[in-house]
Amino acid sequence: MPATGNDDAVDVSVVIPAHNCRDYLDRCLTSVLVQRVKKEIVVVDDGSTDGSAALLDLYAAYHRDIVRVVHIKGGDGAGRPRNVGLEHATGRYVFFCDADDYLGPEALERMVAMGDRNGSDIVLGKIVGHGRRAPQSMFQHNADRADLGDSTVYNSLSCFKLFRRDLLERHRIRFGEGMLVGEDIIFTVHAYCHARVISVVADYDCYHLVSRPDGSSIMQQPGSRDPLAWLAMIRQPIRLMARHIPPGPLRDHLLRRHFRLDAFAQLGSVFLESDDIRRKDIAREVAALCEEWYTPGVHERLNSIDRQRAGALDDIDRLVRLARIESATVRRRLTGLHWDGDRLVVTGAARLDGISRDDGVAVVLRSRYDPHAELVVPARRKGGEFVAPIDVASLDSGVWDLRVAVELEGVVRHGRLGAERDKGVTRPEPRLVGEMAVLPYFTRDNGNLSIDVGGHVVDVPGAVRLLSTRWSLGHRLQVHGEVSVAGAAPSAAAIRQLVWRERRSGRERAEPVTALPGGVFTARPAIGRLAPGTWDAYLELDLGGPPARFRIEADAEAVAAPRRWPGAALLRSVRPYATSGKGRLSAVVRRMSARNLARRILK
Repeated sequence: MPATGNDDAVDVSVVIPAHNCRDYLDRCLTSVLVQRVKKEIVVVDDGSTDGSAALLDLYAAYHRDIVRVVHIKGGDGAGRPRNVGLEHATGRYVFFCDADDYLGPEALERMVAMGDRNGSDIVLGKIVGHGRRAPQSMFQHNADRADLGDSTVYNSLSCFKLFRRDLLERHRIRFGEGMLVGEDIIFTVHAYCHARVISVVADYDCYHLVSRPDGSSIMQQPGSRDPLAWLAMIRQPIRLMARHIPPGPLRDHLLRRHFRLDAFAQLGSVFLESDDIRRKDIAREVAALCEEWYTPGVHERLNSIDRQRAGALDDIDRLVRLARIESATVRRRLTGLHWDGDRLVVTGAARLDGISRDDGVAVVLRSRYDPHAELVVPARRKGGEFVAPIDVASLDSGVWDLRVAVELEGVVRHGRLGAERDKGVTRPEPRLVGEMAVLPYFTRDNGNLSIDVGGHVVDVPGAVRLLSTRWSLGHRLQVHGEVSVAGAAPSAAAIRQLVWRERRSGRERAEPVTALPGGVFTARPAIGRLAPGTWDAYLELDLGGPPARFRIEADAEAVAAPRRWPGAALLRSVRPYATSGKGRLSAVVRRMSARNLARRILK
């Protein structure tokens, strides 16, 4: 833990509002007490009547130096108790935790380390849901410095984060009070606007978001996301953000979040469930937000369905059709998969459930490691099926996940392809396409179709066969062999080097290889100069991804006899051999002094 100049300084003040949550307090408080940071726990009892107050006082009595309980008269929402807790906080950082949720054992330790290392004002720790949806887009990888305008951190506007307390005090950042929902959005938006460094801990489950079985939490109440109330509430954080962020790309990026997740989200399933009068009210409120904040920069950042909605706010029937398209399940089935030359032909069926028509189908390949890389393959109709030939040579190295896209009225709906498939559909054989190994496969977790270009997650099938060996000048063992990958000869450019690996220590020595057409290669490794030990031989190839290594298979007849030669007071011996069982090329190297040799002879 970095030094703060004061051994008694509190690293984190954990603020917990509590209202009638006795059944969850033990788990929540225990998860905070075990955190390995210098901490204080400020619990604000918001007028509980279920025995929570007495239990909290008991914790405070047993943990006098850590737990402090503040009792206030019950109010509306968590805004006021959080603000009261913040007024009592003394730590360098503040973390807000709800009483029915809990922390992972290393959560604060990891977040504080991230914050101290980078001078962070806000640290997002990975949130996981238990019966509740948790944000995911910003937790794909750790980030020392996540740019507010070039990342998805702003998608997460809950307060379950680590905040530098100096930031909160300097700018008087506080929660909205008297609000059942949205009080933390106001707080977090304000904090984001002033944060100089935002960091993300994504490789550890920091915060556990829990659904109460009895549905008694505020966010589980039926009216907690009333569309009209939400649209009225969201104006305040949008205006707060706009006071701090001038017009331009950054503001458009942040507004995109509010339109996508706050405004246009009210035109989805909740819109379908509303009557005609309420639909008109919702559309009118969304239109008012668009009139004030919708810019060309926001428009270009939205997906197809939200762009369609923005242009149809005066057409209720069209909004209803768009909502039905969005809510319809993409029914898809993989019916065929085969190679046609260097093209992988995908056949299947796809439709929107409950909707008898569409405007087209395509197969979409998305790179698993580069979210911006995508290949769209238009499909042609053939009876009740679609057919999409994929030119795999156009794919860059990486893992590509396949989806089917169904378009209707300018809206494109996607569904992962492969889990639902005919019984006769099997994985096609891997194939060499140019100098790349292409390996279609079905994922282990859900059985969906992906293509591994280069052997990143799927082993490349290959075989290296020793044709002959003989000793040559310089204590070199001349090796002659041939290699095949996926049943074909790789190009000469793909054959990189011969690698000897010492079996016990893992030490390696690479030797150059001369590659010839047809997968044939030769090498003259200075095997006599290897250190004593047992060395296994591999051929290493570049097949478009991580280096691919194959053990060299050998028959005993193709392996040269052992050789010995004297050196300066040493006797060197090298015994190449084919291993028992699978028969692979290895070599035992020994060095013995003349004195030790004499002792061995005289024994």
